[in-house]
Amino acid sequence: MQRREFLQMLAIASAGGLALADTDALAATPGAAEQLYAVPRFGNVSLLHFTDCHAQLLPLYFREPHVNLGVGGAAGKPPHLVGDKLLKHFQIAPKTARAHAFTYLDFAAAAKVYGKVGGFAHLAALIKQLRASRPHALLCDGGDTWQGSATSLWTSGQDMVDAAKLLGVDIMAPHWEFTLGARRVQEIVQNDFQGKVDFVAQNVITNDFGDAVFAPYSWREINGVPVAVIGQAFPYTPIANPRHMVPDWSFGIQEERLQALVAEVRAKGAKVVVLLSHNGMDVDLKLASRVTGIDAILGGHTHDGIPAPVVVSNRGGQTLVTNAGSNGKFLGVLDFDVRDGRIHGYQYRLLPVFSNLLPPDPAMQAHIDAVRAPYKAKLDEKLAVTEGLLYRRGNFNGSWDQVIVDALREVKGADMAFSPGFRWGTSLLPGDTITRGLLMDQVAITYPSTTLTEMSGATIKTIMEDVCDNLFHPDPYYQQGGDMVRVGGMTYTCTPGAASGQRISDMRLNGKLLDADKLYKVAGWAPVAEGAAGTPIWDVMESYFRAHPVVRPRQPYQPALVGMAGNAGLAG
Repeated sequence: MQRREFLQMLAIASAGGLALADTDALAATPGAAEQLYAVPRFGNVSLLHFTDCHAQLLPLYFREPHVNLGVGGAAGKPPHLVGDKLLKHFQIAPKTARAHAFTYLDFAAAAKVYGKVGGFAHLAALIKQLRASRPHALLCDGGDTWQGSATSLWTSGQDMVDAAKLLGVDIMAPHWEFTLGARRVQEIVQNDFQGKVDFVAQNVITNDFGDAVFAPYSWREINGVPVAVIGQAFPYTPIANPRHMVPDWSFGIQEERLQALVAEVRAKGAKVVVLLSHNGMDVDLKLASRVTGIDAILGGHTHDGIPAPVVVSNRGGQTLVTNAGSNGKFLGVLDFDVRDGRIHGYQYRLLPVFSNLLPPDPAMQAHIDAVRAPYKAKLDEKLAVTEGLLYRRGNFNGSWDQVIVDALREVKGADMAFSPGFRWGTSLLPGDTITRGLLMDQVAITYPSTTLTEMSGATIKTIMEDVCDNLFHPDPYYQQGGDMVRVGGMTYTCTPGAASGQRISDMRLNGKLLDADKLYKVAGWAPVAEGAAGTPIWDVMESYFRAHPVVRPRQPYQPALVGMAGNAGLAG
């Protein structure tokens, strides 16, 4: 997208009563939908992109992070920008609908003005609106679609598989899908998706002979233009998730295979080559600088809503790197003008999906209602009420994470508790009821066991350093997980820019330094080891809510940070 066009879009989005200062809800603002979703047709090749919806069929609240630290060469650059710094970088007017969509600023107050986001019925309506002017558009799903809600867990992903087909998904790349197990994934690909959705992953191969497990790319002709969409699964699936669920497959970035595939599709005549990626944005940025011949990367995994592409130069030209957020909150629209065998220009929009601006698509709404009907009483059962804002997003604890670690410590009788650095999970506003369905938005996984383990201070230090290195290693290719492990009961100091093994210090329990040789009782959940057994995390949480039916406001724990003053990924 040209800078002039981008600024025009920003002006449109903030005009006509879209400011936070308004007292009326966004839906009551005259012409708001037309202003926000007016995306003039451009060129002759179009791709629509959503990613990391985490099985969220209903509209929801989702708070963006206030901590997304960039270290080394990533400091001060997208995606490591939060709050006012993100608005300034992308020239988004503060206190507008777009400012609310892309940042955490004034979240609770703004959410009451602008309402919920996402919802597959509303996403479907927006897709149909865009396809009315772009009937040729391909709909690309970046993965993390079949996991993240109660109904997706209880139906083994079938609710989302059927929703994706109804939505009109053309091409999909995976990650959390693999936690349903290899057999279930292949069953869906071979039966439900056959002839309907191309499930692509060039970097998933067999352990024995290195054969491709899935199609590496999807070949399409759009308005006579040959287009290749290559799939990239999350490279570190067997590390971040249980290895035993995909025992016969290897993953990895597979950069050489990717370069060879680009050469192959170019030799076949592809004029547009796109990577549908679940690498995470930092990995995509590095990949774009090293692999030539890719016109654009439609990225996911790190849940970063990036308003405009990052243009990466490489020895073969340049690659656009995008990331379309999460939870069905955004829809990316990438248009290419392809003439005389080459790309002459492009236009990109990342559209926030405000559910009160988009009427629900009747067919999708009927599907959602039908899926939820057998479980409605269970989903809607009230467990507690929250007095404070609950969210999970950012490098360290969110307030939802804080509730989880507090519950683990209390119910399991632990000195401290660890919770995985998951990025998925919806937000609740102060005064909201915590239903079983909303609890499951935080914990719905296929390996939910809780644990209580005795660990030495030295072991705890090793675990903390290992997770911290996965997050803050200066080489993105070594960033193998989510955000930092969430901690309850223990305090510590973190130096993200330090060398491996030297980032964690001053670990204390009840104000006393941890003893390297002393054993501590540590509660946790989501063990990746095969055969792990224990009370499911949702049962632990329900026990906690029975004892605490009113959840007091929580200040999520953040370690003391060293060397991060002025970092654009840190609020304040």
